[in-house]
Amino acid sequence: MSETNNSENGSQLILAREILPEVLPIIPISQRPIFPGMMMPLILTGDYMEKVAESIMETDQKVGGGVLVKNQHEGPLESRDLYNVGVAIKVIKVTPVDEKTVQLMINALTRFTLERTVQDEPVITWKVSHYYEPEYEASEEMKAYSMAIITSIKELIKSNSLFGEELKLFLSRFSIDDPGKLADFVASMTTADPKEIQEVLETFDVRQRVKKVLMLLKKEIELSKLQVKITKQIEQKISKQQKEFFLKEQLKEIKKELGLEKDEKTAEVERFEERIKQLKLSDEAAQKVDEELSKLQLLEPHSAEYGVSRNYLDWLTSLPWGIYSEDNYDVPKAKRILDRDHYGLDDIKERILEFISTGKMKGNITGSIICFVGPPGVGKTSIGRSVAEALNRKFFRFSLGGMRDEAEIKGHRRTYIGAMPGKIIQSLKTVGVANPVVMLDEIDKIGASFQGDPASALLEVLDPEQNVDFLDHYIDVRFDLSNILFIATANQLDTIPRPLLDRMEVMKLSGYVLNEKLQIAKRYLITKQLEHHGLKKGMVQIDQSALKRIIDGYAREAGVRSLENNIKKIMRKAARKFAEDEKTPAVKVTQENVEEFLGKPVFTDESLYDKKIPGVVLGLAWTSMGGATLYVEATSIPTKGRGFKQTGQLGDVMKESSEIAYTYISSRTKEYHIPEDYFQKHIIHLHVPAGATPKDGPSAGITMATAIYSLARRKPIKKHIAMTGELTVTGKVLPIGGVKEKTLAAKRAKVKTIIFPFENRKDFDELPDYIKSGLDAHFVNYFDDILRIVY
Repeated sequence: MSETNNSENGSQLILAREILPEVLPIIPISQRPIFPGMMMPLILTGDYMEKVAESIMETDQKVGGGVLVKNQHEGPLESRDLYNVGVAIKVIKVTPVDEKTVQLMINALTRFTLERTVQDEPVITWKVSHYYEPEYEASEEMKAYSMAIITSIKELIKSNSLFGEELKLFLSRFSIDDPGKLADFVASMTTADPKEIQEVLETFDVRQRVKKVLMLLKKEIELSKLQVKITKQIEQKISKQQKEFFLKEQLKEIKKELGLEKDEKTAEVERFEERIKQLKLSDEAAQKVDEELSKLQLLEPHSAEYGVSRNYLDWLTSLPWGIYSEDNYDVPKAKRILDRDHYGLDDIKERILEFISTGKMKGNITGSIICFVGPPGVGKTSIGRSVAEALNRKFFRFSLGGMRDEAEIKGHRRTYIGAMPGKIIQSLKTVGVANPVVMLDEIDKIGASFQGDPASALLEVLDPEQNVDFLDHYIDVRFDLSNILFIATANQLDTIPRPLLDRMEVMKLSGYVLNEKLQIAKRYLITKQLEHHGLKKGMVQIDQSALKRIIDGYAREAGVRSLENNIKKIMRKAARKFAEDEKTPAVKVTQENVEEFLGKPVFTDESLYDKKIPGVVLGLAWTSMGGATLYVEATSIPTKGRGFKQTGQLGDVMKESSEIAYTYISSRTKEYHIPEDYFQKHIIHLHVPAGATPKDGPSAGITMATAIYSLARRKPIKKHIAMTGELTVTGKVLPIGGVKEKTLAAKRAKVKTIIFPFENRKDFDELPDYIKSGLDAHFVNYFDDILRIVY
């Protein structure tokens, strides 16, 4: 016999065969510590674990150590990565699982404490000091501790039956009166953190160990109660939902039996049949509807095909088959509406009233497609809305700008997921009548891509001969679009495909002069913006002189959008003044204080030059934003040879015009009294400001020729003269386009005399008198005619 573990009460005798080896191979335990008295399987995986198992099996007593890992990491573990207290384990049986895995059946014996590390490689080996649990001596206090643990376990068993099974297993091996072993058993069964369980293992004093375990049990009981509460809530919710579901199903069945309710399919079919009674379907559409209804009745509501068929029928029966709004051909009423909503544009209003009058005489306005062309902000969209109101028709607008997929016009085929009809069919469903006014906005900005060409798809829509039988890919039934009044809008005609343009009646809106803008601001814009900014009439007063300055200095473009934006700016500043001080008097905007609200003017006098300079001539141009003025400058550089160059981002056509002008003037030096060697000894440089703006077109030909002539003769032309016209190499002046826009630009620039080609006289004569007033217009056939006017 040998003596170990001295205590205050004496010494405990241990049998020699029970003395455990002091040097042990260590198995790192990664999850939870092992407690003495436990018998359990242990799975070891990997090369290291295989070596540990071999080391243990090579010892006489087949005893090793199990120690919890403190610092887990990817590399090989060392002694410093483990706690200092572990449990001696005896291997009872070894079972290979596969090449890298073995299963050990172990019996945990006693606690031990690390004395020193023998080695870390190839297997962690420690010299340890074993702690042999002293024999239990019964006392009232320890018995009370044991009973407290048992009471807590009983409470836990109510919510976790696993504790009951484990308790039976414990009682088959140990006495319930041993608080030390009982504490170890309970600690191993809790779901506490491994660190907290390790603290129990490291507590050698039984009394302290039991206290710690009781604390763990208290936490476990609280956790178990919370788990039970959550489970109960989930069960109640599920049972409530199940109850509701069963009751609803029973209610459905009862209602069906009593004839109070129909199933989903029957209700859908009856809804479609009710719609059909209100429609006048074509023969083709009626046949299609019958086929789809028959198919729908055979399908199960939960099948994918049912949803496709139902959506198709929904679209087919939502279209206004045979439903028309009654047209109003009251021409005086239409005139009142147009005059109410728009100031000026008399030529456009006249054409619209003629159009409505024709409809009155004919009895309908079928096969009509109008295209409003003009700069931004001149009222193209709002006129379309007024036309719809004048005709008493529903109005639908959608933008074609940037559209690249033809399916947007003609719809997707139903085989695609998420398929739907095109915009035309969608518009008819929205308005609910088959004869609305449909506005196709920004038709000049329509795109094309690999997905198709929407402009080509529009050919069928806008052709009166074809749109009687318009076929949308989704609806797949012909629908008559001939009763729709299509109104397209565009900023320019150049980008509209020619076949599409041929199908439309073009009406040009050129823009407004100062007086028109003044009236528009006074009648519409100021009132509208007062309302939009929450201001009452009279709170902001903009006098006429201030409006004129705003129009001339801040909003000189063809439309009124910029003018409206500037009025908005004034209203915002006024609104802030009233918001900060309610006692602020009415805000008055005058010519003198405009800059306080809007800053410095954007536009100044169009005249870049204070004095007359040879080689400088003012020309007139047309852009998608309306008419504009541009200067042409010419200068010469003395050299030994002739030369000609142009700058100002000129396009190919404009460069050709400049070369024609140079050739024409240089070929007539004798006739025009220019020194014969002038062009032989000078490089002529032609420039068109502003240099950053691209320019193109033939209408600056006479302007360039006049600039070169003026330079060569060193004779500046008269002030306040502007001109436009295409020039040929023989001096003939050819007609140009955009007469109205260019005339408006000349008036905005305070030009007094304008020169047009002779063949544009008819275009100028058609202009309203208020546009022509104050202008001295001349019409020329040849370049020589120009010289007589400018000098």
